[in-house]
Amino acid sequence: MSSADWRKLLLDDGVLDRWDEHVLPADPLNFEDGKPYTERLARAQATTGATEAVEIGRARLGGVQLAYGAFNFAFIGGSMGSVVGERITRLFERATADGLPVLLLHASGGARMQEGIFSLMQMAKTTSALARFRSAKKPYISLLVHPTTGGVAASTAFLGDVNIVEPNALVGFAGPRVIESTIKATLPPGFQSSQFLLDHGMVDCIVPRPEMKSTLLALLSHLGGETK
Repeated sequence: MSSADWRKLLLDDGVLDRWDEHVLPADPLNFEDGKPYTERLARAQATTGATEAVEIGRARLGGVQLAYGAFNFAFIGGSMGSVVGERITRLFERATADGLPVLLLHASGGARMQEGIFSLMQMAKTTSALARFRSAKKPYISLLVHPTTGGVAASTAFLGDVNIVEPNALVGFAGPRVIESTIKATLPPGFQSSQFLLDHGMVDCIVPRPEMKSTLLALLSHLGGETK
């Protein structure tokens, strides 16, 4: 589903009071991979209507106020560059300051290669902000949808107080084909699938989309979400 469809599914009236839309991507490396990076950014913005591969803001879910973030896979594969990392960092910082629980929906191919080391730095930056958020003693719920891979999977995706995955999602660091070609071995059936992750303790539960909002509300209510 698109990030707009997720808003309609999860948020009260589908409303998100957006934060930091003015923080926009640049081209720090003057990168070209057949096309200039600036051209790829402009095309992604035009086709998706989004300014970057993540949206953040304040919302309500079943009346509970929370800080909400969602990756947009349609925007260059939901890849995490400098602005995505900055927005997620600000998501956790505002949630810390305002005492809000955090719901972050992950759908990503990983770090954005067009920004090189700047994109990889966001893994440490976002997880550091999450570590500081713990002082607020509010829940962080991580929602993993198809697909969640690469540096995003290796940073905030598996660090929730509760990690939820949708059915039949591909979740992991490198994809199965890359791993098999590297280690020259056949992977177990269903490797990196939702059920495999649950069976091996990587996630807490598999939740179908029709049950997602009610499950999240129950978790938020139990873990300390408040109506304000």
